[in-house]
Amino acid sequence: MKFLTGIPVVDGVVIGEAYLLDTENYAVTQRFVHPPTPAAAEREWARFQGATENAKLAVASELDENVREKRLTDSTAKIFHGHKEMFDDPSIAKYVRERVFESYWSPEYAVSRKLNSIRKQWSAIPILRQRLSDLDDVQNRWLQQLLGKKREGLRDLDRDVILIARDLTPAQTANLPLKWVRGFATELGGKTSHTAIIAQSRQIPAVVGVNGLTAVLGGGETVIVDGLEGQVIIDPDPGTVAQYRERQEKYERYLRELEELRLLPAETRDGARVRIFANIEYPEEIESAVAAGAEGIGLYRTEFLYEHGRPEPDEEEHFRAYSKAVDLLGGKPLVIRTLDLGADKFTPEGFADEQNPFLGCRSIRYCLLERRDVFEQQLRAILRVSAMGDVRIMLPMISSLEELELAKKIIEGVKLGLREQGVPFNEEILVGIMIEVPSAALMADVLARHADFFSIGTNDLVQYTLAVDRVNARVAELYQPTHPAVFRLVLQTIEAARRQGIPVSICGELSGEPHFALPLVGLGMRDLSMTSSTIPRVKRFIRSISALEAGRTIDKVLAQETATESLDMLLLRAQEIDPELYGSPAESLT
Repeated sequence: MKFLTGIPVVDGVVIGEAYLLDTENYAVTQRFVHPPTPAAAEREWARFQGATENAKLAVASELDENVREKRLTDSTAKIFHGHKEMFDDPSIAKYVRERVFESYWSPEYAVSRKLNSIRKQWSAIPILRQRLSDLDDVQNRWLQQLLGKKREGLRDLDRDVILIARDLTPAQTANLPLKWVRGFATELGGKTSHTAIIAQSRQIPAVVGVNGLTAVLGGGETVIVDGLEGQVIIDPDPGTVAQYRERQEKYERYLRELEELRLLPAETRDGARVRIFANIEYPEEIESAVAAGAEGIGLYRTEFLYEHGRPEPDEEEHFRAYSKAVDLLGGKPLVIRTLDLGADKFTPEGFADEQNPFLGCRSIRYCLLERRDVFEQQLRAILRVSAMGDVRIMLPMISSLEELELAKKIIEGVKLGLREQGVPFNEEILVGIMIEVPSAALMADVLARHADFFSIGTNDLVQYTLAVDRVNARVAELYQPTHPAVFRLVLQTIEAARRQGIPVSICGELSGEPHFALPLVGLGMRDLSMTSSTIPRVKRFIRSISALEAGRTIDKVLAQETATESLDMLLLRAQEIDPELYGSPAESLT
């Protein structure tokens, strides 16, 4: 029996036969056009163009089938629209054409060299490192067409299996036959990769980033994939299998209970009402968010409009995206975060060459200092949409009163322009800020007098407070949301908002972990915004506690001297409150 640990990306426990999937990445050695003549080069260039069109048709065909069969949602389907756009990337076509006509390289060698060069660039950028499997998908499709290879499939399976692979591309994940594939584990991958996102949308129990996984499996072994704890157990003994079967049954009962309470209010046993909102990236996610019990959208990320390969959006494209969200919400509030571009996200100009991009010209700084035209264009669209429903503006990465005042001045200027044009908008639209850098938390009493609401972005607040890059694996264990300094900054922000009488919410990942509901409610937080899939379990947890108990818990948490002590105390209490999710305090499955 062997235990391996990875990153849990989709909850669930599955037990079954390991099915080892060979990789389908193609190695292309240096090849040349033969004979090396302009006529032969023209013929090879035509072959590349034909392969490109065929690859695009293959993506479109699979996409249509997956959407029709409901294996993809509208938002996950956008991933494959991005793949199609890569086939039209003029820089790739230009490179291949030059290599074919000037160096007489074969088109398969040229495209392989170009995409490998892009891979090196992406590998150096944290957010794009999570998208390398997308690049593999595109390269495989191109080379399949050029080399005449068939794409490996799993459609001939006739038995239940657990898929084991070094990595899965988004297309492979979307096409997994769930009749037979009960779960999967991969050696590579991360929590925010497109493969993980698609697995979440299809609800396939999965663990990724399991080091050494394929080296210790040959296929056919019994394996357990625990998507709750991020464990893969190879050749478990009968006692371990029995324990995990019991855990599997408990989790299935737990899911049935969640379904029964998802539309009930998040109210503590002693009557404290907590409002639950959803974080989204695409308007298409709203339907599932409301179905999960969201009372509105607390964070609408708008950077998707600037995804790599897309032309820079105009005001009308912004307006269409936001108005669609308002329509889908049917009167529920929509908090639109203005653009958080830069750092690990694309800007219209690409990535800026900055030595410390997370400390550089990102987010509100980018909008105020470099691309005010982009900022004003987005604000015009948001204000126009505000005439249609309960829409609010949220400014990210505010670090000083000067930034907030300048942003508000620009908003007033945009309002003036709309008035002069006779364009309707909500004159009283709320303008809030995200508290996600220590300076904002420390100055919360001042900022509260100039903002209509606060939303605490714990992801960046933890990162900047502890000086830890949250996507750097080398220091990942130092990224500690339970650090006493983080809780103190959160408490200080809440108290400042309360004194000024403005609402305050949390929209970072912290709010989506049920065991954090206890200290957050204890701190006085009554608005939480999170990923839609986590809403039912957080709601269940809140309905299992009392606000009085939560207040006592936060007093104990704030008295701790280390993050480990705080986390251990919270997890132990969570086990007592919700043993179905966290396991009994006395239970050990390892």
